[in-house]
Amino acid sequence: MAKQEDQFKKVLSHAKEYGYVFQSSEIYDGLSAVYDYAQNGVELKKNIRDYWWKAMVQMHENIVGIDASILMHPTTWKASGHVDAFNDPLIDNKDSKKRYRADVLVEDYREKINEKIQKDITKAKKRFGEAFNEDEFRSTNPNVLRRQKQIDEITAELTRVQEENDLEGFRNLIIDLGITCPVSGSKNWTEVKQFNLMFGTQLGASADSSTQVYLRPETAQGIFVNFLNVQKTGRMKIPFGIAQTGKAFRNEIVARQFIFRQREFEQMEMQFFVKPGTQKEWYEKWKETRLKWHMSLGIGKENYRFHDHDKLAHYADAAADIEFKFPFGFKELEGIHSRTDFDLSQHEKFSGKKLQYFDHEDNTSYVPYVIETSIGLDRMFLAVFSNSLQEEELENGSTRTVLKLPAVLAPTKAAILPLVKKDGLPEIARKIVDDLKWDFNVVYDEKDAVGRRYRRQDAVGTPFCITVDHDTLEDNTVTIRHRDTMEQKRVKIKELSNIIKQEVDVRSWLQKMEA
Repeated sequence: MAKQEDQFKKVLSHAKEYGYVFQSSEIYDGLSAVYDYAQNGVELKKNIRDYWWKAMVQMHENIVGIDASILMHPTTWKASGHVDAFNDPLIDNKDSKKRYRADVLVEDYREKINEKIQKDITKAKKRFGEAFNEDEFRSTNPNVLRRQKQIDEITAELTRVQEENDLEGFRNLIIDLGITCPVSGSKNWTEVKQFNLMFGTQLGASADSSTQVYLRPETAQGIFVNFLNVQKTGRMKIPFGIAQTGKAFRNEIVARQFIFRQREFEQMEMQFFVKPGTQKEWYEKWKETRLKWHMSLGIGKENYRFHDHDKLAHYADAAADIEFKFPFGFKELEGIHSRTDFDLSQHEKFSGKKLQYFDHEDNTSYVPYVIETSIGLDRMFLAVFSNSLQEEELENGSTRTVLKLPAVLAPTKAAILPLVKKDGLPEIARKIVDDLKWDFNVVYDEKDAVGRRYRRQDAVGTPFCITVDHDTLEDNTVTIRHRDTMEQKRVKIKELSNIIKQEVDVRSWLQKMEA
C-alpha cells in the first residue's frame, strides 16, 4: 500500500512539473476536485479523444457522432430518473469530519482482501514456476478460499443494501467489517444519508421568470433525445450507433484520487441501437471490441479486468466494467451496459412523442434496445499517464525518469536539437521543425547539454529526439534517438517524416484490434 501511495505521489508531482495537469485556480488555493489540463496535458487528452473517435466513428459505417448541448430541458432528467434517484450513499466520520461514499468504503475494503489473494498467487507462481496451476491453487489453497469467502459474503450484503436502499444496513456493514476512516483511523461513523449529485442552475432573465435547469450529469441523454433526428436525417438502419464526447458535471461530495473522480469531467460514450432480442449478442460483441481497443495501446493485458455488476440498474439486463489497475488499485475505467428500451421508452412517455424505429424487413415498428459503451476521458488519461511513468536504472548505474506514453498518444512526437547554438546548426534544426510541423507536433530545444535535453524529453514523453550536429553540414544526416530504447541511428533528413510516421500513425495502432 505504501508503495502504491508513493507511486501515486510521483504521478501527481510529474503531472504538474512537466505541464500536464494543474490544480484549477491554484493562485487562489485551488478548487477541490477541479483541475486544468496544461500545455502537454491538453495534447494528450486530445490525442486520446481522437484515438477513440477514429476507432468508434470513423472506422464504423453505422456509427455517427453528435455534440449535444450541456443544458437540456429539465423534464429530460425527470424522464431519465436522475431527479428522483441520482443519489450516492454518504457517511461522515465524526472524528476527522471527512465525508465518504459508503459503497466505495466497502468496495475498497473488499479490494484489499483481493490484493492479498493476488499476492498469494504471485508468490506461488514464483515458487512453482511453469508447473503452477492458478485455477487449482484458487480452489484448494486455504488462505485463498477463506479470503474469497469473505469477498463473496461482502459482495452479497453490499448488493442487498444497495438494492433495498437499506441505509442502516449500509452503516452496519461498515461497522461489522471494522472499516476505519483513512484520515483519523477511527470507527466513529454517522448515519448513512442519500445525496443527489446534480448541479442545478437558473435559466432566464430574472429570478421571477427563471427556470430550474441542470448541468448534465451524463452525456447519454443528449443522444437518446436526438435518436429519431439522427436516424431519419442519416437514414440509419438498425443496428446503428450514436457517439459523443463532452463535459458532464456531478456534485461529488467525496471527490478524490486526483483526476479519477472530479466534479467536472469528460465522457466518451456510444449508444448502439439494436433490435429487441439481439441485445445479449451485441453486448458480448461490444465487450470484446472495447477491450481490444484498450489492448491496441500496448499498456498491458495484466492491467485490465472485467467486473460484472453485482447490482444491476433497474433498466439493465446486463452490465460490466472494464477495470484498470491504477496506482491505488483496480477501479472502473469503462462501462458496457445493456440498457434495454428503458431510455427511449421513458422519453416517449414524458414527451408524448414516438421514438420508434420502423423495420422495413419485418414491416414492424418498435422501440430499439440500447447497448452503451461509456469511458471517462479523464480516467483514461490517468490510466495512460500513470502506467507510462517509469524509473529505469541504466547500465552506468544512473537512473532516468521516462514517460513511456504510447507514441500515437504522445503530445509531442519529436524534439529537434541543434548540438550547439552556432555554426549554422540552429538554422538547419529550425528548417527541420518547419518541415515536420505540417504533419506532427514537434518542438525545438537548444537549452543545456544534449544529454540533459534527452532526459527532459524522456520525462515529457517525447518518442524521438533528432540531433543536428556538424556532420549534418556535410551529408544532410542527423541522429535520431528512440525514447524507449535510447537507441541512436544516423539517418537522412529526408527520411525523418517516414520514420516518425511509422511509429505514430493511428492506422498501424488501431489495426492491432484486428489481429
